[in-house]
Amino acid sequence: MNRQYYLDLAASGLSMPIGTHLVLHEHAEHAEIILDGQRLGRVVEESALRFHVPMALPLMDLKLEKESLLLARGVPENAVETYHFSKFPEEDCEFRLTEKMAAVCDAIHYIAEETDLLPVGMGIGPFSLMTKLIDDPISPVFFAGDGASGEDDPEVALLERLLELSFKTICPYLDAQIQAGAKAIILCEPAANKVYFSPNQLAVSYDVFDRYVMRMNLALRERMRSRGVDLIFHNCGDLLDGMVQRFALLDPAIMSLGSSRLLWEDAALLPKSTVLYGSLPTKQFYSDELISVAKVRQLSEDLIRRMHDVGHPFILGSECDILSVPGSERTIKEKVDAFLRCGESKWARRRFQGQTDFSYDVGTHREHGCLHC
Repeated sequence: MNRQYYLDLAASGLSMPIGTHLVLHEHAEHAEIILDGQRLGRVVEESALRFHVPMALPLMDLKLEKESLLLARGVPENAVETYHFSKFPEEDCEFRLTEKMAAVCDAIHYIAEETDLLPVGMGIGPFSLMTKLIDDPISPVFFAGDGASGEDDPEVALLERLLELSFKTICPYLDAQIQAGAKAIILCEPAANKVYFSPNQLAVSYDVFDRYVMRMNLALRERMRSRGVDLIFHNCGDLLDGMVQRFALLDPAIMSLGSSRLLWEDAALLPKSTVLYGSLPTKQFYSDELISVAKVRQLSEDLIRRMHDVGHPFILGSECDILSVPGSERTIKEKVDAFLRCGESKWARRRFQGQTDFSYDVGTHREHGCLHC
């Protein structure tokens, strides 16, 4: 994988929200758009143009894989969100794209064929998907960390089999997005945090973390790498330093972390070939009581200065996707605008001055041999 594209973006001073959800919900027919790949692709493009970003960042919808897995097994659509397995399903169902998944793939294809934006896909990590399939994932993870195996503990056995099923569900969806034209994938593993893994156990050994989180994420990384696709790894959970160090082994082009992390300290845990991204507390943007526009500016300027001081490649951005909250749209957008203005992006300044094409970035992309071009 050639990293120069991402390193150049970081060096330009780019500020970048994951803001497609905001733009989507400006459209009254947003519920219909997410089922129509062409229209969804145009909204993704609109979001990139709105926020002056050369990457086509999709919706961070991490429910799609669970929906596909359960619908294939006959679970009613209205029961999918709350459904949990009490025993492992015996039937082996063939993976099929849901209507929403097909629209995501069609949107990626639109971006790849009709725009000069970098087409980006999205997916949930295996551990995080597994936690959505079981009523209490914390207990069996703890039991396993205490030495229990699937052979002697049925809860551990269920967890481990659902983890394998999660991996088998995720792979074909990522493949479908890559086939549609994705040149990078945002892989989201937010449940791999210290809520689900005991810090006391991890102080002794990271064996259970390596088995339940790292093993499959490393396999997904290799799957992407073999297809010339870049990994953007996202985890907005409350993390230990040891977790971040292990995520560094994934060698992502970009590491996206939450506002609980101090990125200028995390820089010491990652190679400079990985761009750090984040980590403004955008989950609070809906409320002026939780965070003001002035505070957003202060945090943005502080992050930019500290990351400049440590000399690690950095893109200022959101700790997660920025959701549109009914009644709070204006205050959210004001705060997004505030942190965008704090960035010193040469690319963005050119766009503000009226340049409306992506020729500079596409040219740089071609120069470094990216498969997108």
